[in-house]
Amino acid sequence: MVERVIAACDGAAKGNPGPAAWAYVVADAAGAPQHWQAGPLGHSTNNVGELTALEQLLGAVPPAAPLEVRLDSTYTRDAVTKWLAAWKRNGWKTAAGKPVANQELIQRIDALLEGRDVTFVYVAAHQVDGDPLNAIADKAASDVARTQQAAGGTAADLPVPDPVAAPKARGARRPAASGGARTGTATGGAGRSRTLAARFPGTCPCARPYAKGDTITKVGAGWGHPECAAAHA
Repeated sequence: MVERVIAACDGAAKGNPGPAAWAYVVADAAGAPQHWQAGPLGHSTNNVGELTALEQLLGAVPPAAPLEVRLDSTYTRDAVTKWLAAWKRNGWKTAAGKPVANQELIQRIDALLEGRDVTFVYVAAHQVDGDPLNAIADKAASDVARTQQAAGGTAADLPVPDPVAAPKARGARRPAASGGARTGTATGGAGRSRTLAARFPGTCPCARPYAKGDTITKVGAGWGHPECAAAHA
């Protein structure tokens, strides 16, 4: 029996359209990342990046392997699971009679999907407790969109997603300190720094690790323990 493969793919465009890229990360059946790849697309759109990421992923995974694809693009998901059959029946025209956008790219994806066991799972992007594979693919695509230099590797050198700030509760206010000054953390202002919950484990510049969910802040050029921030100010 061929083991199931779990993977995530994502695209990015800085400006949309703008410098663009695609990326994917392939994991084992338990969801542990194994390898990743990202490539530049020059000046293009986010949708092209998303579709190209799926095309590249399908080409990289053996067709006999059952595949779960995690992605944060409803456009890509719906294009291949909802709209594709109707587009083919209509001669690659939309319901409004217009040519399907990105037709050649979608046709190549259609050919790669033929006869395969592929499940598409939508995951929300940029969430504190979001899908870790999607976060890695998102970071890889974003980095390569900026550099326009292809990149890739194994589990030993995965892109490290940027921390995501937890959303503030609506209507929540920080208590006022004596003299009208406000306590708590904030962005900007002397002596103040933004803290957030770590989305992934990491290592502070002090060389001590922090765990997923720990409170961290900007320490020098990286992220780490809030108590270490003053030493690197």
